[in-house]
Amino acid sequence: MSSGEFPEVGTPAGTVRGRLEGGLAVFRGIPYAQPPVGEARFAAPRPVERWDGVREALAFGPPPPQEPFGPEGAPPGPGPTGDDWLSVNVWTPEADPAARRPVMVWLYGGAYKFGSADDPAYDAARLARDGDLVVVTLNYRVGVEGFLRIEGAPANRGLLDQVAALEWVRENVTAFGGDPDQVTVFGESAGAGSAAALMVMPRARGLFRRAIAQSVPGTFFSDALAADIAEAVAGELGLRPTVADLSGVDPRKLPEASAALGARMREYVHRWGAVALTPTPYSPVVDGEVLPATPWEGLADGAGRDVELIAGHNRDEYRLFLLLGGLLGRVEEGPASMALGMFGPVPDAERAYRAAFPDASAEHLFELVQSDWLFRMPSLHLAEAQVAGGGRAHLYELTWPAPANGGLLGACHGLDVPLTFGRYDGLGALLIGPEPTSETEALSALIRSAWTGFARTGDPGWPAYDTENRLVRLLDAEPTVAAYPEEASRRLWEGHTFAELPLTTA
Repeated sequence: MSSGEFPEVGTPAGTVRGRLEGGLAVFRGIPYAQPPVGEARFAAPRPVERWDGVREALAFGPPPPQEPFGPEGAPPGPGPTGDDWLSVNVWTPEADPAARRPVMVWLYGGAYKFGSADDPAYDAARLARDGDLVVVTLNYRVGVEGFLRIEGAPANRGLLDQVAALEWVRENVTAFGGDPDQVTVFGESAGAGSAAALMVMPRARGLFRRAIAQSVPGTFFSDALAADIAEAVAGELGLRPTVADLSGVDPRKLPEASAALGARMREYVHRWGAVALTPTPYSPVVDGEVLPATPWEGLADGAGRDVELIAGHNRDEYRLFLLLGGLLGRVEEGPASMALGMFGPVPDAERAYRAAFPDASAEHLFELVQSDWLFRMPSLHLAEAQVAGGGRAHLYELTWPAPANGGLLGACHGLDVPLTFGRYDGLGALLIGPEPTSETEALSALIRSAWTGFARTGDPGWPAYDTENRLVRLLDAEPTVAAYPEEASRRLWEGHTFAELPLTTA
């Protein structure tokens, strides 16, 4: 490695040049696979081709094609430039092969249809600096390119991208000062679902030692459901969901078909069930090859027992979606009753929830059952499956309310992301407010210390979870360790299995 303001590192594919920033060497936009366009469109990621000379690694690679994210009717942001969607970024205190620091690899969320590593919220400088470790972030294909079930293409291409990035880490991270035997995968929402999937994927075995899954979604699709959804997405363009039909469509045009379907997914509720009432037609597919089982089934069978796990959720997960959908303060008995029947874990779920939460308002029940179905109970059950399979898991719940909006959002979905990175732009600004308070900074420092400590030693600072004591870390202004606090929900969902979601015509 050369020193100076622009450090250079040699990799098997060629030399890259980064930049010193605040005491860290930072490298952006390093390709870990060939651009998935042309003949490589909808294929599994292919090894990157070598380059001559020194490649500048000063700017993030372009994000994968995706729907615009924002309020309905808002103009889309700037589109991708270039086809190098599959790239990694590295923050390291010292790009020295002798350093052998622990490595953390971030998988972004975004409903499996949004997301890119250039989001300022994922700037890993504080994590790398304060934790004295190497942090890698990456882009993976989302939406149609990454998760649509396309005939003639492998399923779960977004997950295969993540595997390829982890293989890049294994082969390259030593040169950047990292230890390939001390890799922790961490992610939130769809990124947490991805981390859970990687734990049971044969192709990912041995590529990481630890995993942190923040707000795991419970949605994994059966092949039949995924194929039916693919028919509907391609049908928006008058096409079939095949490589032959879709590979001729500009990658930047396909998200428009996806968005058009998303606007009227409710029409498919008789075929897709609860999925039709969610914000996304994408999830990992239990195809039997790339992904042989759901994470809950695979972990319970011992597939991840060699991987140490932190899993957790936020107390008020679904409240963010109430805000984004303009529903805060507006949910009445009808929608609450529908949600309880659609998302609840038992045939008489409405009666069971009303009995378990007799004082809850209609809006709280509407929010609660969707928080439980989508994030809270999948995260709890993931830890329990890991323990059942002979592995080790630590569980947490974030109970600290988001300070913006007068605390109205509570500990909502996504609040853990700004706290994990110590960055308060983007979604963080909506939830944290214009300036972080000392309380915000203290909790962020605690979470960063727990996550990086776990990456270093496997110990986040609180006891492992077991089904007798059920001890969890409650992340709040005054953090504590206590028995799992959502006992009423836990009991309602105790007998539920998070299986692959079926195609139904009922």
